Amino acid sequence: MVPTLLGITLVVFSVMAFSPGGLSAQSLVDDQNLEPQAKKALQDYYNRRYGLDLPAPVQYLRWLNNVSPIGFVIDENGYTQQFSLWKGSDLGTSFRYGRPVSELLKERVPITLLLNIITIPLIYIVAIAIGVRAATERGSTFDMSASAVMLALWSIPTMLAGILLIGFFASNQYWPWFPAGGLSQREALMMPFLPHWEHVSDVAMFGLFVLVGTAVFIFISRRASPLVRTSIMAFTGGFLGVVMATQVSDGLLLKIIMGNMLAFIFAVVGYTRYTALRVLFMGLIGLSLGVAAASAFQTGKFVPGFLLDRMWHLVLPILCLSYGGFAFLAKLTRSSVLENLQADYARTARAKGVTEHEVLWRHVFRNSLLPLITVSATLLPGLLGGSVIVESLFSIEGMGKLAVEAVKGRDKELVLSITLISGLLTLAGYLIADICYAIADPRISYD
Repeated sequence: MVPTLLGITLVVFSVMAFSPGGLSAQSLVDDQNLEPQAKKALQDYYNRRYGLDLPAPVQYLRWLNNVSPIGFVIDENGYTQQFSLWKGSDLGTSFRYGRPVSELLKERVPITLLLNIITIPLIYIVAIAIGVRAATERGSTFDMSASAVMLALWSIPTMLAGILLIGFFASNQYWPWFPAGGLSQREALMMPFLPHWEHVSDVAMFGLFVLVGTAVFIFISRRASPLVRTSIMAFTGGFLGVVMATQVSDGLLLKIIMGNMLAFIFAVVGYTRYTALRVLFMGLIGLSLGVAAASAFQTGKFVPGFLLDRMWHLVLPILCLSYGGFAFLAKLTRSSVLENLQADYARTARAKGVTEHEVLWRHVFRNSLLPLITVSATLLPGLLGGSVIVESLFSIEGMGKLAVEAVKGRDKELVLSITLISGLLTLAGYLIADICYAIADPRISYD
């Protein structure tokens, strides 16, 4: 990990050093409207503080010495002092923001990690559920339709998806259901952490409506006949489609199109034989209808609280980050499970009388984990790269947006520090994957 990390920082430093203009104090003060004396004094300070008048190799070694907790102590004037075994790590000061880089990273890194901590489990849960089902029903309608839908999602660029989501679901022109950017409203900072109702009766009514709505739709999804649940879902989808069309326009044609489209989608979900997907989707529909009904009948003021406000702001960014990972991981899961379903040990387990459910989840799935673990090591770097686009689109002050601003401003200290943090997170992902290999397969040893 150590030489790999050094190689990453060396490549980034070389690209910056050999780019037009290079790394110099002159390039940092050219765009500032300063008097000649002030500009000269600022150049001298940058040269003393960061050694920008030194050769590029010396600048790189100087930066390594600053970020390493072991090395030579350098004072504010740029002079080298004594050698220390624990001098602390100094990431420098951002030229663009005029603040220590460590403070900027302390603010931005947790935001990017929050996006990825939510996105990665969501990708794996959906992809594994779809991939395993498609493998066990190879050639079925579900297998072919899931492959088509996943391929379609994978083909949509993240930037286009983000713009469409903002344009349709965060715009007053269509459905302003979600915020267009940021992670929370300013008012949320003064709210309590959890949701708050003014009257106790509103709390009881909310809990009752949500519980009844969710329970009824889950009961229908599990106990009702295919015809009954398909009819109920088609009616629900058609009603919601008409309501959505009414919020945009009073035109009859749009209501017919939206009603029929959602009625068809809901009917397909209600008819599907995939119980887990059907129960999950219909349960969410019942929960949403319960929340809508409770909101319509509440008598007092409702305060969403900081937690609910933050979750509401995260919906669209999480969708943008996660949908692209479904397709590849679902196809990989399908091929891996399908290969192991036909293996000799699976046939032996069936011959011994083991149920198909135990063969699938206790034997086949565990041996299918190795390719998924391999992908997990590359998934984190991919999401960090994708967060650059998502954070820029949704105005999220995370590490991705900070990296774009640092590169535009030729902020050497900030770019190198972001590269260092990103490299550490990436290599940590590979290390965790290596450990998970040994956990999933006892035959693997790193002795």
